Amino acid sequence: MALARRRFDCLILGAGGAGLNAALRLSNADLRVAVVSKVFPTRSHTVAAQGGVNAALANVLPDSWHWHMFDTVKGSDYLGDQDAIEFMCREAIPTVYELEHDGVPFSRLDNGKIYQRAFGGQSQNFGGAQAARTCAAADRTGHAILHTLFQQNIRAKTHFFDEFFAVDLIRDDEGAILGALVLEIETGEPVLIEAKTTLIATGGCGQIFRTTSNAHINTGDGMAMALRAGVPLEDMEFFQFHPTGVAGKGMLITEGCRGEGGFLVNGAGERFMERYAPNAKDLASRDVVSRAIATEVREGRGAGPDKDYVLLKLSHLGADIIGKRLPGIRETCKTFLHIDPVDTPIPVFPTAHYVMGGIPTDRFGRVVAPSGTGAEEVVPGLYAAGECACVSVHGANRLGGNSLLDILVFGRAAGQDIIQFLKEHPHHRPMNEASVDQAVARLDRWDRKGDGPRVKDLRAELTKVMEDHCGVYRVEDVMAEGVERVRAIRARIGEARLTDHSRTFNTARIEALELDNLADVALATIASALHRQESRGAHSRVDYPDRDDRNWLKHTLYQLDGDRVDYKPVRTKPLTVESFPPKERVY
Repeated sequence: MALARRRFDCLILGAGGAGLNAALRLSNADLRVAVVSKVFPTRSHTVAAQGGVNAALANVLPDSWHWHMFDTVKGSDYLGDQDAIEFMCREAIPTVYELEHDGVPFSRLDNGKIYQRAFGGQSQNFGGAQAARTCAAADRTGHAILHTLFQQNIRAKTHFFDEFFAVDLIRDDEGAILGALVLEIETGEPVLIEAKTTLIATGGCGQIFRTTSNAHINTGDGMAMALRAGVPLEDMEFFQFHPTGVAGKGMLITEGCRGEGGFLVNGAGERFMERYAPNAKDLASRDVVSRAIATEVREGRGAGPDKDYVLLKLSHLGADIIGKRLPGIRETCKTFLHIDPVDTPIPVFPTAHYVMGGIPTDRFGRVVAPSGTGAEEVVPGLYAAGECACVSVHGANRLGGNSLLDILVFGRAAGQDIIQFLKEHPHHRPMNEASVDQAVARLDRWDRKGDGPRVKDLRAELTKVMEDHCGVYRVEDVMAEGVERVRAIRARIGEARLTDHSRTFNTARIEALELDNLADVALATIASALHRQESRGAHSRVDYPDRDDRNWLKHTLYQLDGDRVDYKPVRTKPLTVESFPPKERVY
């Protein structure tokens, strides 16, 4: 059977906030846009974002994009690229107003302006009093934004390939990207989508860990495709553990709970964050709070029968505030914990949540990779935005409320740059049939059951190794053992069997392809962590407890070829203002 082929001006892999915001710009410019999503678009993981999106609107307290920039640079533990951070913080304000005009139903103040809540790591006047910068739609902000963007794309006649899985990028001999091979999940039929430009917006990779707030779809597909296309992954060692996941389950309890006045207590009922962050307390940066919780539990001050979690108290806020501003959290607690936070504290513990690293890009969403000379060059026709990308606005640690901002600002920026690219490159490049055959071969290798270990067993083993060897606290010998175990798992994938012989379903092949991707991304994460011999942001080394700006103020670049880790400098020069030099990070 001949391979089905479709042609578009732009192919977007992923239908979350980054992909849909880019698609909307492109469709409104009368370009032919294809959006490929392995779930129905409104089930993309952006829908799970709760707390809000940061922008210095100053609706509740005085604010400035420059203060927002300082907080982001500081929150990144000075590893973020300051030109990209300035761009994001300046663009935050028009981006939020644009969303409002598109129909996002933000919560409102009595004067009709957008409601803004306090979040961790925010300050006024470059480290002063607490700011209120996070624009919220109750505690369902991502849901409101994603549904609005999807509806606007339907109006703009964006073409959706719902429940299609992206198998691999197609590239020519010069390294330019020509589109991708995708698989219709329902039928198992492959489709080649040829495109003048391709935007990877496939989201994060939290499923490399056993306990995570991430959906089952977050398997690092776009990152792994980029690796196989010769693009390195940047700063993968920086994986954020959200301080308040539901203990033992991983479901997220938004930072907005603490922004509204909730606080953490240990098993003795003590507000312990005052010891770790005397000024910001429960609204310190996420890495600080996560380490504090892990330390309390490790030193025997946890709550519960096994003293393996702490408690988040909201009862003092009252039923009215909780019902109005945190309704989704109350529903989650009732459904999954059978408690009501109006009168019962919530058991919480850090859970794998967000990867600060990803596919390296510039602030226009263009993918950049080292050339043969060692200098960085733009990969022709390839863009990335959202959690799968690393423009590096988050550096070593992301502030709450900056993730939705990242996907929206850089999805929008990528869309605008693609429009200009297509004006200058209006024609399709010739298709490289050898690259197509290579992608089809990757798909065909799973057209058999195999007689080795089951895919689901290998995946369970992989995620447990990552949780045990690359968690909140890290040490050399444990990570070194983890690297070897991940390599061994990856080597066994080729012999894996899809399902028991008595039962076969088409999604088994998807699970196998996802495992392929997870193994590559997991190795990128733990290998990069092993190489970085310092503690910075979310990367906390017991054997190297201090931040080392002399030797490690640089980005890591993991190459699939030879499992090699290289480096590149941090961009410390902003666009229009003075740099923020590294200094001790206290809250």
